[in-house]
Amino acid sequence: MSDHHTHVQEFFTARAADWDSRFPDDGPAYAAAVADVGLRAGDRVLDAGCGTGRALTPLRAAVGPTGVVVGLDLTPAMLEAAVRAGRDRDGRLLLGDVAALPLRSGSFDAVFGAGLVSHLADPTENLRELARVVRPGGTLALFHPIGRAALAARQGRRLTPDDLRAEPNLRPLLARSGWRMTSYVDEDTRFLALAARES
Repeated sequence: MSDHHTHVQEFFTARAADWDSRFPDDGPAYAAAVADVGLRAGDRVLDAGCGTGRALTPLRAAVGPTGVVVGLDLTPAMLEAAVRAGRDRDGRLLLGDVAALPLRSGSFDAVFGAGLVSHLADPTENLRELARVVRPGGTLALFHPIGRAALAARQGRRLTPDDLRAEPNLRPLLARSGWRMTSYVDEDTRFLALAARES
């Protein structure tokens, strides 16, 4: 396992037990973001870097009982927290790495990634791997329940021009990775970038 992966696992393992209680009001933001993805009954969706599974319930509601919801995370403690919260009832949980997804090519209609981009070891290759498992025309949603400026303020840092989530950086990053950005919102109350899988 790379040093980057070890760092990510250590960071989230230390925070898994109380992650949901630290951010108790994020539920409506998750539900609104999922609604904007445009999922339909019967769709197949991957929650990449699902953490404690806060997106799984709205994703399940969007795709209905005939759809497929898979939550994948690198950190066992986060998946254990998802199980304790009962969110494994809304989707299948997988321990895995977005660098090498244990999933068939073209097998999903959409990928949802909350807080994902800043934790990717190789953003171009990792987003390309996410594109591999999505059908042409499928959707990628990169979400955070607060915007870039609000998140930087929460973390006591300044926004910098090299922030991957800044539109001038994210749009070409997605394009290099097999995605075409279709929508970009960065407000205090949420961040949501949507992209379509190129054919």
